[in-house]
Amino acid sequence: MTAPATTTTTTAPLKALYVYGITPAGVRAPRSPGVDGAPVRLLTGSGLCAAVSAAPARLRPRRRDLLAHQAVLDELAAQGPLLPMRFAVLSPRPDVLLSQLRADSAHLSRQLDDVRGCVELNVKGTVVPGHFAELVRRDEGLRNLALRTRRRPDYEANVRLGEALARGVRREARRAARDVLDHLTPLAVRTVRGPTDDEQVLSASFLLRSADEPRFRQAVEARARECGDRLALSVTGPLPCYSFVDPSPAPAGR
Repeated sequence: MTAPATTTTTTAPLKALYVYGITPAGVRAPRSPGVDGAPVRLLTGSGLCAAVSAAPARLRPRRRDLLAHQAVLDELAAQGPLLPMRFAVLSPRPDVLLSQLRADSAHLSRQLDDVRGCVELNVKGTVVPGHFAELVRRDEGLRNLALRTRRRPDYEANVRLGEALARGVRREARRAARDVLDHLTPLAVRTVRGPTDDEQVLSASFLLRSADEPRFRQAVEARARECGDRLALSVTGPLPCYSFVDPSPAPAGR
């Protein structure tokens, strides 16, 4: 399987296969049409199935194709454990893909066991601006800077105060994000952190047993109430376990 470069359009080689995901053998082929309306079929080997369809000559991330990709994954996930591929993963030919399934069968089977009965939830946290009064009350440096600016106001002083307040708000949000992670991580089987920036200071994916999802959501709600003046939390999912899949340990097969 090969993941394309991050471009808007991918040109597929002749007879290439579009790969949706890998499951244990014995699942039913999805009825939903795949990318570009192509029928989805299963390639089976070494106790595993790869859900594939013919790859279009030019592959673009159009909304209808993104939705088709997700619909196929939803049907597969409803039948049992699934290693989902992200959009636009290709294999050059059926024999290459079957050979990779044979070579990596032990590795892929272990991963299927790891995600069996699990879902992925993604939690993001963004900075909440504006809780300046409480911040100034608790931070002596900010309090002194605000007093000096009030006594001798000018443009530069106001800029310095504004920048200091913004840094303080981000610092408080990051502290709240660490607290959220500390509370949520023990509830998950595994946790993977995603990229953050000055505004989105928390991004993490959690692998959860399906039965633990309600308790996890309750914990997120509790943390949201606790830190809602500093950090706005959102939850996406349940999702296929994208963040916990390593399709192949063999670089030559990619």
